[in-house]
Amino acid sequence: MTIASTSPDTILHEVFGYSAFRGAQAEIVEHVIGGGDALVLMPTGGGKSLCYQVPAIARHRGGSGVALVVSPLIALMHDQVGALEEAGVHASFLNSSLTPDEAQRIEREMMGGRLIMLYVAPERLTTPRFLAQLDSLHERGLLSLFAIDEAHCVSQWGHDFREDYLQLNVLHERYPGVPRVALTATADDLTRADIIQRLQLEDARIFISSFDRPNIRYAVVEKTEPRQQLLRFIQDEHEGDAGIVYCQSRKKVDETAQWLNDSGISALPYHAGLDANVRKRHQDRFLREEGIVMVATIAFGMGIDKPDVRFVGHLDLPKNIEAYYQETGRAGRDGQPADAWMAYGLADVVNQRRMIDESPANEEFKRNQRGKLDALLTLAEAHDCRRVRLLAYFGEASERCAAYQNACDNCQNPPATWDATEAARKALSCIYRFHQHGGQRYGAGHLIDVLRGKVTEKVEQRNHQSLSTFGIGADVSEAQWRVVLRQLIALGYLQSEGEYNTLELTGTAREVLRGEVQMLLREPSEAAKRTRGTRTGGKASSSRSRDKAPPLPLDDQGLERFAALKAWRAEVASEHNLPAYVVFHDATLAEMAQAQPDSMDALAQISGVGAKKLEAYGREILRVLGM
Repeated sequence: MTIASTSPDTILHEVFGYSAFRGAQAEIVEHVIGGGDALVLMPTGGGKSLCYQVPAIARHRGGSGVALVVSPLIALMHDQVGALEEAGVHASFLNSSLTPDEAQRIEREMMGGRLIMLYVAPERLTTPRFLAQLDSLHERGLLSLFAIDEAHCVSQWGHDFREDYLQLNVLHERYPGVPRVALTATADDLTRADIIQRLQLEDARIFISSFDRPNIRYAVVEKTEPRQQLLRFIQDEHEGDAGIVYCQSRKKVDETAQWLNDSGISALPYHAGLDANVRKRHQDRFLREEGIVMVATIAFGMGIDKPDVRFVGHLDLPKNIEAYYQETGRAGRDGQPADAWMAYGLADVVNQRRMIDESPANEEFKRNQRGKLDALLTLAEAHDCRRVRLLAYFGEASERCAAYQNACDNCQNPPATWDATEAARKALSCIYRFHQHGGQRYGAGHLIDVLRGKVTEKVEQRNHQSLSTFGIGADVSEAQWRVVLRQLIALGYLQSEGEYNTLELTGTAREVLRGEVQMLLREPSEAAKRTRGTRTGGKASSSRSRDKAPPLPLDDQGLERFAALKAWRAEVASEHNLPAYVVFHDATLAEMAQAQPDSMDALAQISGVGAKKLEAYGREILRVLGM
């Protein structure tokens, strides 16, 4: 029998199988069902989708027709539509992956009011033809709401600006009575204000959830041998786990994926330069198979909804904290322990600075992007709690995460620090002496050689051993000097220029030379030591040993039931051409294995078992549990 209730609690339980909303979800859902506009900031994995899916179902049952979900990510459309159909919610998508006949069929269903939700890309939604169809739906009262996912894409200050999103203000102007909910996982104050202004959400209620992801452990290491550091991290902490590794360039993605495969790690490349069919094949394998590591470009959004990604690694520095937070947020969506690991070095700082400086943007935009990069570098160089710094960037106060099961690397192993104030003055003085000596500029390597008193061929050719600064930094290691130079560039006292990354003083360098700036830095040797896993208890209690176990404690018989349920789920997922987690999450299977329900009524009480799934799979699950 069709469930006709418009109660959000009933929909949540009977459609999605959950007993209660989390955090601000209930308030957001009630507000949108009532016709209100909303801006929702909620971390990845925090349940943003339910904030528009439940209202869409409720308003459809109330006779309001179809909800339009704006998304820039084809992969996410496929995943969410597949999951909704599994839950008994009639949904579809319109994007470039469809044939003309398939697109026309879906449009007919939309115009007939039969669809509950339709996912569309912003460039399609704002075409004259599609807007004319929406006009017709609106005139007949069959346009229930607009959900604008990844709303940060509308902001020029955001980390993933997309010009097509700018046209979405037409929704307010053309359909003022239709509620709109804009959702994003990452937006600082400037980006939030831009979203509100550009989408004309001045009268919308703003809902901001905590940005904390307590199940994610943050760790940052200084690059020494980045590939080897990554390999040790995966082998020590995440052997056999699904993960994502981000690189700056397509070439580096291809080379890293090949190198990981050669090292015994199942890895696939994913970037915009690959053939579309290859990308789709790789993404399907990542979603459907266990233990695949996807190596992807930072600039190319994965758009995946895979809950059991156990780690996200960065082999190159992202552009800003928003991008870092969004990318790391793809780990641990199921709430189980996960890692955000990043390696970075001086070259990363130089490259990111150069990309900002050489961009065609106006100076205000460049200044803003430099500030965002500085904030990320401050996070990377921090010797105190990374979680506190990360949350503070988004305006959220927090305490050190030392008490967390997944504390950050600095809280688990507080790093040694040293006062680099005098070293910074010596470095800038040496660069000044270079200029006096012949007016030439030099790179970091030669500068460090002169500071440490190393007589190289280049030093002798330039007669730099005669400089007063030659050897004045012999007591500082090469690794420490690189940290100092990285900080001076990050803070804008030095700039790196040209093909050879030569160093030049900036106008603010005088502040350091006069001793007005104190620089307390972490010891680089400690960062290098932590390229291996540092979870409490060492390798025996690493994420690999924990995460391969089910999310709930099970006895030996429970483990057998859990394994049998996973095998059954794999068969169903293969038959339906769906990722396994779309059928049921591991947490749901673990609860089944633990509770061992012996009736359909008892099975209906398991979290994640909705009415449609109970009807479709209930008797088979009971058969597997009664093995």
